[in-house]
Amino acid sequence: MIKRFMLVLITAGLISIAAAQDTPAPPADQQSPPAAENGHMRHGPPDPAQRTQELTKKLNLNADQQNKVQAALESERSQMDTVRQDSSLSPQDRRAKMMDLHKGTDAQIREILDPAQQTKWDEMQAKRQQWMQNRRQGPPNDGTGAGQQGTTPPQQ
Repeated sequence: MIKRFMLVLITAGLISIAAAQDTPAPPADQQSPPAAENGHMRHGPPDPAQRTQELTKKLNLNADQQNKVQAALESERSQMDTVRQDSSLSPQDRRAKMMDLHKGTDAQIREILDPAQQTKWDEMQAKRQQWMQNRRQGPPNDGTGAGQQGTTPPQQ
């Protein structure tokens, strides 16, 4: 009886493995990004094209603005990668350079926007800044896990 049960389990396992191998993976352009799965934040730098689309929805960017914003974000990403790979920098210096790059890109994007969009952008930046402040302070440590505000960044 036990041998038969084991044989059934092994057979079922082999069939499931074979079925998984026979299922083709979706093409690379159709795969969902590993970014934000299950509502959790992605790790790593945001994709400039995806970020541009988010800003287009929130700020109603026209085609020219979209091109300029995406170029600014791509430039920032490239420069950030260079800073990340610079092993001569201390962690503090690396962080400071990255923050300067980010501030510069934010200012560059703001210049691309019209006055109404700039107002919305400023509101988005203020929310982001508030989230960063809350994150630095951390949640209260009462042992219950309550009060963990600021665990996900605001959507800009």
